[in-house]
Amino acid sequence: VRSAESGGGSVEAGGSLTLSCTDSAALVRANDMGWYRQAPGKQRELVAGITRGGNTKYADSVKGRFTISRDSTGNTVYLQMNSLNSEDTANYYCNAFPVPIRSYWGQGTQVTVSS
Repeated sequence: VRSAESGGGSVEAGGSLTLSCTDSAALVRANDMGWYRQAPGKQRELVAGITRGGNTKYADSVKGRFTISRDSTGNTVYLQMNSLNSEDTANYYCNAFPVPIRSYWGQGTQVTVSS
């Protein structure tokens, strides 16, 4: 089973996007989940994480701009991204948090921010 991310796209600086993550085996519901991103030439990094109980953690670079959440069923995890800038351009993935599951990495969803 792999994650299924959606919601990426191209936006201008200052714009907003909401990413979604779900899967067919309810692993999202069963795990603490995180959003990760990887920009060209850079290592993949944690952007935000949320526990099953709703506790959240954010990278310093996105605090105050991004919000991670779950729907009421717990089957979908969202990443609301506001005030986007060019440094947010990356491929975004969801996976278990804080330790990703190697076999769970999906295709990700591309976010491109133009200035």
